[in-house]
Amino acid sequence: MSLLKLLREQQQRLHDLTQLLQQERNLLASADMGGQALTDLATHKQELLAKLEATEAMRQRVQRRLGYAEGTVGARQAAMEAGCLEAWDSTLELTREARRLNTLNGELVGLRMAQNSRLLDFIHQAAEKTVYRASGRVAAQSGRFNASV
Repeated sequence: MSLLKLLREQQQRLHDLTQLLQQERNLLASADMGGQALTDLATHKQELLAKLEATEAMRQRVQRRLGYAEGTVGARQAAMEAGCLEAWDSTLELTREARRLNTLNGELVGLRMAQNSRLLDFIHQAAEKTVYRASGRVAAQSGRFNASV
C-alpha cells in the first residue's frame, strides 16, 4: 500500500473521529445528556480509534521498511520523497484537531462530574436535615418543628 493511500485512509478516519468528537461535545454540553447516545458514541469512537491505530502502525512499518528514521522526522522525509508532503501535513493537522476536541470533551466530562458531585452533596445535606416520623410526616431535626404524631 502506498504512503499516499495510507495517509488518505488516516485522514478519512481522523475526519470521522473529529465528527464523533463534535457530536460527543454537543451531547456533553446539552442540558438533557442522553446516556445511551453517549454510550453508542463511545463504542463507535473506540472502534474508529482501533482502526486508526492499525493504519498508523502499518504506516510506521512501511516507513521503517523503506529505511526512514522512526518518528516525525522520518515520516516527514518519507512523505517528501514520496511526493505527498501536503497529505502528511494535512494528516498532522487533523490529528491536532482531534486531540484538541478530545481534550475539550475531557474537560466537559470533568465539569459534569463536578456538577453531579455538588448536586449529590446538596441532596445528602438536605436529607440529613429532615427526618420522617412514624406517621410519614417530615420533622426538622432542629427541634423547632415538633408536630405531634
